Amino acid sequence: MSEPTPLTPANELRASLTRDGFVRIPNAFSPSDLARFRTAAQHATARARAGEWPFVRTVPKQFPPWPHLLHPSMPAADRKVFAESYFGDVMVGAVTALLDCRRDDLVMELYNMLVCPPKDFALRWHRDDIGPDVPADVELERLGEPMMHAQWNLALYPDSSLVVVPGSHRRSRTEQERKADPYEDEMPGQVKVSMEAGDIVFYNNNILHRGVYDCKAERLTLHGTMGLSGADPARSRNILQHGIGDWAAECDFDCLPGHMATLATGMQRRLIGMGTGKEVGFSQQD
Repeated sequence: MSEPTPLTPANELRASLTRDGFVRIPNAFSPSDLARFRTAAQHATARARAGEWPFVRTVPKQFPPWPHLLHPSMPAADRKVFAESYFGDVMVGAVTALLDCRRDDLVMELYNMLVCPPKDFALRWHRDDIGPDVPADVELERLGEPMMHAQWNLALYPDSSLVVVPGSHRRSRTEQERKADPYEDEMPGQVKVSMEAGDIVFYNNNILHRGVYDCKAERLTLHGTMGLSGADPARSRNILQHGIGDWAAECDFDCLPGHMATLATGMQRRLIGMGTGKEVGFSQQD
């Protein structure tokens, strides 16, 4: 499996994501950017652990809703840094390359942070938007739908928590995969995705995957998605189920540099156009 760089042609990035279901872009951010992102992430983590930031997801919860780093109640200085990491040229350039789209096609979606839990913990094997009881023919049909979003992990410290089965986003589960224990430690063909600080891994959210977390590891990983305008109602549910429609209109991006603020405001407007998400239900539940 290839390991593209930020200079890798867009068609190679897309080919890797299409073939394997994930692609790693190493050293995407400079040391100075990483230092800023880490500081904001450390502040947010400290506030959450002190009970001063209520929008958290705690173990053993696996499925939505997720918190959001751009929530208006996030302190302004840190929210600005998170916004720059999300709407900045590096991330947006990678997303538009992978989705083969224009910047004006993008929709603001989700952004949260994955941190080290207080004890070792693992998620069960899953596809984000296809439940485990879906029949094989329906599963294959769903997997064949066009990709209308990009999903990523941005590691601020080395991170090997993501485990995937390469290629499983292009096929229904095998009989062995269907019958496996949801917490199976050795799924056939699995790969542990190792990231260094500053790496971004983009992955198809319906690849068969899980997270396995070592409580002794230092971990701050920014986890986000961006979508394309015109996505179907299922994608709207997948995003709005997290409650983002309740507060998205309150976000103010005037603190960002001019071109970034313009992009962010446009992406915000397209998100708001999806609706509030009242009573959309959940794709999956714990």
